[in-house]
Amino acid sequence: MTNSPTASSSAVPPKGWSVLIASTLAFTVCFMVWMMFAVIGVPLKKQLHLSDTDFGWLTAMPVLTGSLIRVPLGVWTDKYGGRIVMTILMVITVPGIWAMAWATEFWHFLVIGLFVGLAGGSFSVGTPYVARWFPQRLQGMAMGVFGAGNSGTAVNKFIAPALVTAFGWKAVPHTYAGVMLVTAIIFWLMTASNPAHIVPKSVTLGAQLKAMSDPRVLKYCQYYSFVFGGYVGLSLWLVKYYREEYFKGDDPKLLAVAAFLAACFSLPGGVLRAFGGVLSDKFGAHRTTWWVMWVCWICLLILSIPGLTVVPFTAALFVLGIFMAFGKASVFKYIGDHYPKNIGAVSGIVGLAGGLGGFVLPPMFGKLLELTGIRSTTFMLMFAIVCISLAWMYWTEVRRTDNVESSDSST
Repeated sequence: MTNSPTASSSAVPPKGWSVLIASTLAFTVCFMVWMMFAVIGVPLKKQLHLSDTDFGWLTAMPVLTGSLIRVPLGVWTDKYGGRIVMTILMVITVPGIWAMAWATEFWHFLVIGLFVGLAGGSFSVGTPYVARWFPQRLQGMAMGVFGAGNSGTAVNKFIAPALVTAFGWKAVPHTYAGVMLVTAIIFWLMTASNPAHIVPKSVTLGAQLKAMSDPRVLKYCQYYSFVFGGYVGLSLWLVKYYREEYFKGDDPKLLAVAAFLAACFSLPGGVLRAFGGVLSDKFGAHRTTWWVMWVCWICLLILSIPGLTVVPFTAALFVLGIFMAFGKASVFKYIGDHYPKNIGAVSGIVGLAGGLGGFVLPPMFGKLLELTGIRSTTFMLMFAIVCISLAWMYWTEVRRTDNVESSDSST
């Protein structure tokens, strides 16, 4: 008799670890591709004579499709399994990635960016796929490790500048297309399917999407629009920010320096998501998320100061990236705890909200810069968003918990 590797079992089946490793690799590559414009967008801005707002739209277009596709991908993962959905998703992005090198006009990049952006939907496939191979006590860790694939944005900041400097920006999409195809093959060979993880056919689409009206899901969407949407928006914007604020000049090597410092935010913001999952398993989703929001509040208050020199600016960004990583994991711990039978659909809904946050922020950063001439308005906007998260959390979780405890103590 074979053991069924379901999330309710007490032990992790050996194949579960293989699925986790392969899925994390696949998500890292998908995220690297999704964030491609964060680096190649800088030379393209100069080549195409783009405004700051245009640059924001250029970087945001892949994020749009990567966000909108998340709900159907989550539903399909519940119904067909993560192995087949993830493999197909990666393979169909390859032609679009390759075609990016042949674009010449601004609208070419916008349209092709929509196709390339499908790679960003991989998160809503891998999250439920991985979670179901682990018992609930380890799901925060498993989803956190998988989510560490966000570090693909940092990988992009190391690889893409080297390719641009050595061969020009067109080498980036050609290289990434090959990497994506090879990764799809590796993923298929290393993973497996389990019929026990598939949602029964009797469960309708309406039943899966019913969670959209749940106030808790709406709240988690808001949290995730900050910790993930803010992470994506800043990851797309920071190379340009460093380049124009601290490293002005025509030397192409300055792009690599700007990308390296931007990675001081992106790398911990991705890799440490796994540790955030462990913290969430130990201390709970609520407590972890509450402290995440407060530390982010302090960091963004510092970053909002105009004229901040590069050292304190980078240090504050580094801390912000760490706690955003913790927050991305803790928000999904809420989902694993409250919706164990509907992880795919709910993670798709929350992931959609986070992705849309990443989509709208770069154009807003650009417009604020054009209106005020103050670059730190980027962080002033983010500061306002985290204030909303803190207020919502206080009134729906912290205050309610305090009232319950007070009531208990008086009885």
